[in-house]
Amino acid sequence: MGANLKEVRERIKSVKSTQQITKAMKMVSAAKLRRAQQAIVQMRPYADKLNSMLINILSNLEGDANTVFGQEREIQKAILVVVTSNRGLCGAFNSNIIKEANRIINSKYAAQKESGNLTILCIGKKGYDYFKKRFPADKLITDYVELFNDLSFDNVAQVSQRLMDAFEAVEYDAIEVAYGRFKNAAMQFPEVAQFLPVKKLEKTSGKKGKADYIFEPDKESLLDHLVPSILQTQFQKFLLDTHASEHGARMTAMDSATENAEDLMKELKISYNKARQEAITKELSEIVGGAAALEGG
Repeated sequence: MGANLKEVRERIKSVKSTQQITKAMKMVSAAKLRRAQQAIVQMRPYADKLNSMLINILSNLEGDANTVFGQEREIQKAILVVVTSNRGLCGAFNSNIIKEANRIINSKYAAQKESGNLTILCIGKKGYDYFKKRFPADKLITDYVELFNDLSFDNVAQVSQRLMDAFEAVEYDAIEVAYGRFKNAAMQFPEVAQFLPVKKLEKTSGKKGKADYIFEPDKESLLDHLVPSILQTQFQKFLLDTHASEHGARMTAMDSATENAEDLMKELKISYNKARQEAITKELSEIVGGAAALEGG
């Protein structure tokens, strides 16, 4: 019985130590989440409006004005950017993004994967750890795995510029991004968004809606500068969304872990008290039995 009590005490001590760690991690994630949430909440309306404007402009181009980023080609070669976190302990956050990436690979790019014409660009260690075991090394771009260490616009723009240059050079015919879309601290959604070519507005009633924009000095010059800038902003949003989602998911996971540890400690304390009572009862019985034996002697 003494061994059992000691075992329960050790388990209580271990659970309490784990609870302290999960509580500390929750507080750290909450602090990081505030900054990350502020960044994406401030940027999203700006990025969404620019993207809407870009889609509208490219859907209504006339004459010679055009941009390669809106040209749809037969998809022979494609690249999927998979954005995950560097660290775990954030519930199913990373596995959900990887699952969504696999869904789009198997449904939309199965032929490209089979023929060796699908490339994966990994941002974040968790996605890299998964795909390095399942894709050939020459079909993995790993230069930006550590990108989350610096999410400044200039640093992220290096990746989006590389992707745009590759699309323009016809190295890829389609570029998509699998990432975590942030809604709030408790809700994050895995999504796959088409980065290039820029999606066009669907025709309605056989007519296209006219974009109400005035171009100065001329449409061609503005397109050359405006389109890449909007695309870089859109790519930055994917990263900031995932960054906020990671901390939200980790804060939620650590909060659940802390509560579970509390419940487990309550159960262990009940078990400990029962074992102690049994041990005391047994000792009393032995004392009473011994005393009765002496009196009888």
